[in-house]
Amino acid sequence: MAPGLHFVATPIGTARDITLRALDTLASADVLAAEDTRSLRRLMEIHGVPLEGRRIVAYHDHSGETVRARLVAAMAEGKSVAYASEAGMPLIADPGFDLARAATAAGQPVTCAPGPSALPTALTLAGLPTDAFFFAGFLPPASAARKARLEELAQVPGTLVFYESPQRVAASLADMAEVLGAERPAALCRELTKKFEEVRRAPLGELAADLAEAPVKGEIVLVVDRGRSGNVREIDVEADLIEAIKANRLRDAADLVARMHGLPRRQVYQMALKLGKD
Repeated sequence: MAPGLHFVATPIGTARDITLRALDTLASADVLAAEDTRSLRRLMEIHGVPLEGRRIVAYHDHSGETVRARLVAAMAEGKSVAYASEAGMPLIADPGFDLARAATAAGQPVTCAPGPSALPTALTLAGLPTDAFFFAGFLPPASAARKARLEELAQVPGTLVFYESPQRVAASLADMAEVLGAERPAALCRELTKKFEEVRRAPLGELAADLAEAPVKGEIVLVVDRGRSGNVREIDVEADLIEAIKANRLRDAADLVARMHGLPRRQVYQMALKLGKD
């Protein structure tokens, strides 16, 4: 195998989803690195790929510069380095980015044996538009920061895709329903390619209510339809704010008008503050 960095996509659930090229890369690389060494070792055992004396180097968020420098040094010596994500495509919610940047900065070639990923799999199954989409990764764990991030994403002109943990998905859906709109179409995709694969398609409010009553387990992807507010004139929003402020507190008036026009609450609240000062 040619020297340089070779990324390897690994199955997100079903072991048979690995590609022949990925197996060839794992079999012939001089150095093996992985986000999770046990997962890669098990995958290689399933498919009969021998280690042949090679050890698997752990490379993850806590590995630090030392391991990265060692891998780049191996490439400089003319060795081929194969890096495998724990599940899915490298660099997609995966620590491989800094390794890729270090390799390219050192003038080393970088290739990829592509394969499974929860992102396009969920988009395929969600039943929502795929002509334009935005992958937002994991939302912040704290509700206030999460809502602020959702406000930023509210008007993205494409389907939104998030990864989420089962421990936080109910709270995230509740915040999504509040910020993005309870009627906004969405899909919860769980345990993709695995035995208990499930796709729930419903408005955000309904999904939030369901999970509040019955928590779920497993790997989760949330897919949310784009906003449908259309073109809203600022003058119309201001006019509605002026009327709403007459009978409501400033924050309540902003919440009301934001829902009326399908706009992010933070944006409307800033307009309300400006009107209040004027």
